[in-house]
Amino acid sequence: MLFRLVRPVKRFGSSMSYYQQRIPADVRARAIGRKLAIPIGDQTHRFVVTAQAPSVRFSLRTRDPTETKIRQAKAAAYLEGVWRALRETTPTSLTHKQATALAGELYRAWAEGAEREQTTGIIHRPDGSGRLKAKDGRTWDSAQITAEEEEGAFAAGLRNLAATPEDRLEAVLGPIADRLLLDKGIAVLDPESRAALLLALLRALQEAFESRRRNAGGDYAPDPTAQRFPEWRVDAAKPTEPTKAVSRNSQSLTVLVDDWWREAKAAGRKPSTYESYRNSMAGLVAFLSHDDALRVSPEDILRFKDHRLATINPRTGRTISAKTVKDSDLAGLKTVFSWAVSNLRMPTNPAAGISIKFGKPVKLRSKSFTKLEASAILTAAANLLPSGEKPWTFAAKRWVPWLCAYSGARVGELAQLRKQDVRLEGAHWVIRVTPEAGTVKTNEAREIVLHPHIVEQGFADFVAAAPAGHLFLRVGKEGDVLGPLRGLKNRLAEFARAVVTDPNVAPNHGWRHRFKTVGMEAGIDHRILDAIQGQAARSVAETYGEVTLNTMAAAVGKLPRIVIGR
Repeated sequence: MLFRLVRPVKRFGSSMSYYQQRIPADVRARAIGRKLAIPIGDQTHRFVVTAQAPSVRFSLRTRDPTETKIRQAKAAAYLEGVWRALRETTPTSLTHKQATALAGELYRAWAEGAEREQTTGIIHRPDGSGRLKAKDGRTWDSAQITAEEEEGAFAAGLRNLAATPEDRLEAVLGPIADRLLLDKGIAVLDPESRAALLLALLRALQEAFESRRRNAGGDYAPDPTAQRFPEWRVDAAKPTEPTKAVSRNSQSLTVLVDDWWREAKAAGRKPSTYESYRNSMAGLVAFLSHDDALRVSPEDILRFKDHRLATINPRTGRTISAKTVKDSDLAGLKTVFSWAVSNLRMPTNPAAGISIKFGKPVKLRSKSFTKLEASAILTAAANLLPSGEKPWTFAAKRWVPWLCAYSGARVGELAQLRKQDVRLEGAHWVIRVTPEAGTVKTNEAREIVLHPHIVEQGFADFVAAAPAGHLFLRVGKEGDVLGPLRGLKNRLAEFARAVVTDPNVAPNHGWRHRFKTVGMEAGIDHRILDAIQGQAARSVAETYGEVTLNTMAAAVGKLPRIVIGR
């Protein structure tokens, strides 16, 4: 097959040749979010297709004209395979043998990595960004597996992963599966093949870790496990249906939620919403044992609702709450199906009208921390000593509870603060909460004047001494903030829960309620409190005028200092 070669270009100020190719218009929508591993000599270039990227562009990393042509051709061939895969909308079916062959590529990338560490001086230790660093400072790429995926698998530890729900297995190993499949020219799998591949990858990783442990102990005997993986055969994967762009007789649930997200993302919806809806749809697919939206009936949704209400959450050991089923599962299905109806992809919405009616909840206490509870958490934070955890996690436990107490801001907004978001404005220290740092519920930036008590404790000194970037977390490869932020919020909740054990108060959200209570007691106008906390105006009239920093500083100064123990 002939590939249209794009001429290499020269970048101003560099003698290296650059590859550049426009992303074809007919696959652009499906390409967004894809992670590519483009071959460049004996290395790979990681490229994520974003909504803003009009083309694929990267350095060929050579000045040799002959080598430039070779690398240019290989990159063009790889990308042509990617575009061809993305044009194929019919799900592909994998045989068991082929799923095992793909798992073998993952196994070799990990199991053989131990030998490379011994021979090349590579230290198998993630740095702050999750990359594995060599002694000479270079980043080690494990075959076609990205460092982000490596870190994700390590972070999960694969502990008891086989016993967790399918959506958890998808969250950990799904990106790795997508990368391996795309390299083989496959963009979409049928649900059965997808499930089989994820299980094969899980087993391969577990075996690879065992191989690495043997090597670390000095055992380099021939590896019998490696012999069980067959070679990949291209003709083993065939479309499950005759190739059609969109079949009138079927409509993939998995494809529907992804197509909805491409539009919703452009409209400003949150990635966390997509993750929630995708997991709910994956749960429905697993429950129904098929992926055809046109076969879904209202009775199926009712049965799925009952199934979810009886499901045990493996993290808590308790059944999934009715609120979660209503606000996450049912809300997600309704939204995606409604979009499908509006876009002529489905005739009706099978989830329409299905809901859960709540009785009045039992209220055992206020949603706010008490004065003693707030003091206890802040005392623990102020007296915290390093215990071997990451320095940025230690800093988060030390400062975020105090920032929450004196601002009432959402814990995630404060946990994602960056060094450049803290500044001295006249006589007042100010923090800027902005979507640029990660995610903000309102999608609006705002500024908060810090209480003098926080500054006196040394927060400004801590910020001045901190490296550039985020103060309390380390961003993942390719700029991912949401994953690290989610983990940090959980650790902060665990820190507070160890002090305040009452399950009837939220360990992170309790600060927002307490701030409003203390603020009203201090006589602060509710509009100023809302502006500090980032809550919506109560009327159109309240949108006129601004709560200035001077106004805010005067209000914050009314908040009483929090007394802590030693």
